[in-house]
Amino acid sequence: MNLYQQIRHDHLQSVTRRHFLRDCATGLGSLWLSSTLGRAFGGQGGEHTAYANTLAVKAPHFPAKAKRVIFLHMAGAPSQFELFDYKPALIKYDGQPCPQSFLEGQRFAFISGIPELLGPKISFNPSKGSGAQISDALPHFREIVDEVCLIKSMHTDQFNHAPAQLLMHTGNAQQGHASIGAWTTYGLGTENENLPGFIVLVSGGKNPSGGKATWSSGYLPSVYQGVQCRSEGDPVLFLSNPKEITRDQRRRALDTIEEINLRSYEEAGDPEILTRISQYEMASRMQLHASDAFDLKSEPESVLEMYGAEPGVESFANNCLLARRLAERDVRYIQLFDWGWDHHGTQDKTTIDKGLSLKCKQIDQPIAALWNDLKRHGLLDDTLVIWGGEFGRTPMRELRAGVKNERFGRDHHKEAFTMWIGGAGIRPGVVHGETDELGFFTTRDPVHVRDLQGTLLHLLGFDSQKLIYPYQGLNQKLTGVAETPKIVSKILS
Repeated sequence: MNLYQQIRHDHLQSVTRRHFLRDCATGLGSLWLSSTLGRAFGGQGGEHTAYANTLAVKAPHFPAKAKRVIFLHMAGAPSQFELFDYKPALIKYDGQPCPQSFLEGQRFAFISGIPELLGPKISFNPSKGSGAQISDALPHFREIVDEVCLIKSMHTDQFNHAPAQLLMHTGNAQQGHASIGAWTTYGLGTENENLPGFIVLVSGGKNPSGGKATWSSGYLPSVYQGVQCRSEGDPVLFLSNPKEITRDQRRRALDTIEEINLRSYEEAGDPEILTRISQYEMASRMQLHASDAFDLKSEPESVLEMYGAEPGVESFANNCLLARRLAERDVRYIQLFDWGWDHHGTQDKTTIDKGLSLKCKQIDQPIAALWNDLKRHGLLDDTLVIWGGEFGRTPMRELRAGVKNERFGRDHHKEAFTMWIGGAGIRPGVVHGETDELGFFTTRDPVHVRDLQGTLLHLLGFDSQKLIYPYQGLNQKLTGVAETPKIVSKILS
């Protein structure tokens, strides 16, 4: 094909595409546009077409128990031995060499040689109701533990932070896959057109080790990815208009950009252009509605005190209160990450006694406040709340490079750890699963990370094997292309 023929071929292809998308009344592009982008938006200076809601809602496979999720992730992996999984045998054998049978075939992030077993460095006491043994570092949580379900038999495939966090949130240890929040909004759409359906809040001074890939849309259209918001300043960077730019001026600029993008879509047919239009419109509406949703100063002083919240700063307490406010506004998936839970004992703030106690003090009161506040507002009936890290900690004292540290720390452990889940569709007061006397292996009712994901989708009304997205010749799923997760039915109400 010579240059003239190539130019003519490209021109005809462009004309054909435009005709198909714009002029053909029965064309697929026309049908898609009319079904997903035909909502009127009243702007100042006249009405114009908006492209706010491109979320094509799927039909649930069965009635849902939950309509939204709040996931509280403690990035770095908290020690179950100091918080939930009380092991008297570890006290008995404290300081003795770990049995060789436990070490054979295992891989650890830092341990080498024969480490010593390590008893819990924080005391436990029973709850008033069921008598569940809960750490003294979590006195507020102990008051609500009988209303949630403890899963003590979690296990994962990964023992390093980033891949384990990616596996927890995307079902795959590699980047490029869609997160649970993206799958949730892909399946259920959004109920609030003025706020993103998937919002992420981060505290502790850093993003999780897995980075923004933990809330990515992966191969799903980018309209489904999580939007990171802040509890300090503008909820989203650059949300406010620049100085001397009025809302009318910004509206006219958006109208012009929208027209250009529509022409680009007519020529190229790229659905990501529609996502871009949608996100511009979302940003415009968020200028009015996000500021209200994130205004903690509007809360009564008694509520701020209940959470330990302080408007205007970044904190886990503020993010918990924001989570309740976002749940009230029907945000579909609310993801909180709190950094600083990697307690190897290499410095004072990373010890499993003082360091872990300090982190617990930052989250204990806000979590109990969030739970009670959701209940007070009638939101627990259809909200699922999940707490946990990406893996657990070893029952042995960390022995890095064969050298015993004077501080107390524990290494990464993928074989057994504890998470808790409560709210919509969950049996309260259940302790699911069990570990051996030293807490090294799961001995009853194991729950893999993908089992938890499949159960979460089940509560939202979806069969994880049927909620799919075709990509690279495969039907992609949250729980993996080839894996078949178990629904943890024993914890369901």
